[in-house]
Parts: sequence; structure tokens; C-alpha cells
Amino acid sequence: MFGKVIFSLIFVALLIMTYSIVIGTVDIRSYFFPLLQSPSAALSSCATNIAPLKVYMYDLPRRFHVGMLDHRSPDDLLLTKENLPPWPNNSGVKRQHSVEYWLLASLLYDGGDGEEREAVRVLDPEIADAFFVPFFSSLSFNTHGHYMTDPDTEIDHQLQIEVLEYLHKSKYWQRSGGRDHVIPMTHPNAFRFLREQVNASILIIVDFGRYPRSMSNLSKDVVSPYVHVVESFLDDDPPDPFESRTSLLFFRGNTVRKDVFYLLVLQEGKVRAKLAKILAGYDDVYYERSSATTTSIKESTLRMRSSKFCLHPAGDTPSSCRLFDAIVSHCVPVIVSDRIELPFEDEIDYTQFSIIFSVKEAVQPGYMVNQLRQFPKERWIKMWRHLKSISHHFEFQYPPKKEDAINMLWRQVKYKLPAVHLAVNRQKRLKVPDWWRR
Repeated sequence: MFGKVIFSLIFVALLIMTYSIVIGTVDIRSYFFPLLQSPSAALSSCATNIAPLKVYMYDLPRRFHVGMLDHRSPDDLLLTKENLPPWPNNSGVKRQHSVEYWLLASLLYDGGDGEEREAVRVLDPEIADAFFVPFFSSLSFNTHGHYMTDPDTEIDHQLQIEVLEYLHKSKYWQRSGGRDHVIPMTHPNAFRFLREQVNASILIIVDFGRYPRSMSNLSKDVVSPYVHVVESFLDDDPPDPFESRTSLLFFRGNTVRKDVFYLLVLQEGKVRAKLAKILAGYDDVYYERSSATTTSIKESTLRMRSSKFCLHPAGDTPSSCRLFDAIVSHCVPVIVSDRIELPFEDEIDYTQFSIIFSVKEAVQPGYMVNQLRQFPKERWIKMWRHLKSISHHFEFQYPPKKEDAINMLWRQVKYKLPAVHLAVNRQKRLKVPDWWRR
């Protein structure tokens, strides 16, 4: 009796499958011959990510970008990869804000070595997905207006005025209101005079420390790493990496902060001064007040390579290049910044290779050091290995390389464009002010 029941069930199942194949609801090839499936079906899930972003770069005169690095070339000399000046090796801490340079350089590169790229330059703006504005606003501040009160700051102001005049004449800027335009602003004071006039654009920033939410936010802007200023640790392969790093915790930097808003309103800027007192007296903790010089950068390179943990407390703004110096030194970052935003966080899980304390936790005497002393060796080694596997995502270089910082940034820009298209298309058909914002 039982055998008859089993036979009946098998017969019914075969009958249903045969009927499904006949009417086309089941593709038997997908079960027994997966290699016979249509190639287009197999690739459909990732086809939209294959084509690189098409970027049109405005031909601004050299004074807006590389003319600040090369004063000898004529201002109207067309910029090409052949006459692109190298980023100076002696730039010191200015290098941390050089994201704008590497973005521009990547668009000049023609990809002759066949390296995969996330963005390519197009000379026809009609086919462009996005528009790059090659104004070195961070270098302009560092070059012309670093002290903010000297007469040279007017040069920075005038350059911003001229850039906006140029953009307002562009039909592509007018078409989208600048929404599909990419403007790097990695120095917290970059474009400081007229910043609000480009707030619709995709801004490349390092944090939101000096930006109101109405101007800059995660929904439209891209968070970039600072460019690291220490040398990358390329031969970090000791037999016992944990024991080879003899210092527990390292920090070198300014401990007296300048930003009044960050100090008085957000309170985070005070954490460095508090930590200086709390971390004093430990033999294996190195916490030193220092300004960035060629000598101190070299010393920091060695110290980071010999420390298990590298401290990244908030300063004038929530982030600094110190975090990315730690990453390329394979020194496990210890982040103390409640308002920090991190680059590429939709693709990278920072908890896999860094430790995060709230400001409240960090300023409790003894708490942070005790937590680090008790940190398991096996877990630290796992984080160290993870740092080695992801550090290439934070490298800025020319020519650009697959999955480096520049390619990661262009991919982030690509992710922002669907929202840009939505905003532009809605704006075209609205007859009254946007009801959604009321």
C-alpha cells in the first residue's frame, strides 16, 4: 500500500514538471545545463556597472588648477597628460588636500595599459554622465588665503568668482542647476567665500565639520579619504607582527585646536587636550603635541609602523589624514570622533580593522588604555591582515590603478547620479515650488 502511494506521488510530480516544460514556465536548461543559459541573462545583474562613468572636464585656464603648481607655463596652455606637472614631493601636509589633483590627473590618463577604470574623460559634453570642475579650491586656499586675513586671500576670492561666472554661462550647468557637476572641496575652508552657490553639486568632501546640512549631506555628496602623508608600508611581513610592534598606542599632532564652533558648540575639539592629560605617564603610549613638518612626518612614519594602535581623535573637524596614515601603515586605528563620516562605507566595514570609542568613553581615565591592553592578540592580527588587504583603496597615484582611491571615488559619484536625474526631471515638470519641502 505504501509503495503505491509513493509511486502515485512520483507520477504526479513528473506529470506537473512535464506540463510546466511544455507551456514554458520551467526552463529545464537552468537545472541541468546552466552553461547553456543565455549570456545576456547571466550578465544582466551586473551589466549596469560595466561601463565606466563618462565625465566631461571643463577647460579652465591653468591658473585655476595646475598653474598653482607650475608658474612657468602660460595660463592658456592646454592641459594634457604630457604637460601635467607632478605633485611636488616637498608639499608636506598640503598633500592631504590634494584629492582635486588626482581626480583631474585621472581624467587626463588615456588608460594605455588596459587598466580597468571607473571613469573616462569624454570631449563631447552631450554624451557625458557627469561634469568635472577642475578648480583646485583647497590648493587655492593653501596658496592664496591660508591666513584668511592677508591680502593674498583676495586672489582666492577672485578665482571663486570667476569659476562661478564661467559655470553660469554653461548650458550644462543651467540644464541641471549644477546637480551633475563634481566639485572637490577637501580642505574645510575650500571655496569658503561662495560655497553656498554650488551647494546643489556633487561635492567631494572629507567630512561635514564646517558644512550645514542644507549645503552638504550624504545623500548627494561623496566622502573622500584624505591623501595620506606618511609613506605606505610595503614590506610589512614580520614573523610575529603583534610582538614586533612594541608601542601600544601612538599619536602625534596638534592638541590645541583653532575652530571656535567645533570647540564651543560641538565640544569635540577639546578631546585632544583632555587625552593629553589622561594618556600621560604610560611607558608604551606615545602622545606628543607636534606640528606637521618634514621631520615630524618621517618620525610619524616610523612610529606608526612600530605601534599596535594609532589614535585618531577629533580635531578642528571630525576627521584628519591621521586615520589614513594609520591605514597605510597597517596600524590598527583607534577612532575617537562622534561625528565622523568615513569614505566608501557602503563597500568597506571599518569595524573589521579599527576600534571606535565615543568621546565620553575615551576621556574616562584609564578606560581606553585598559581596553587596548586586553585586546586579544589573535583578533589584532586579524585586523592587521585586513588592513593589508584594503589599504590599496586609500592610495592616490598616477596613473590610477584598479580599486585605488580615485577609482573608488568615481564609483561613488556614479552611485549619486540616479538621485541627480530624479531631481532634475522633477524640477522640469514642477509648476509651483516643491510641495515636498514645505
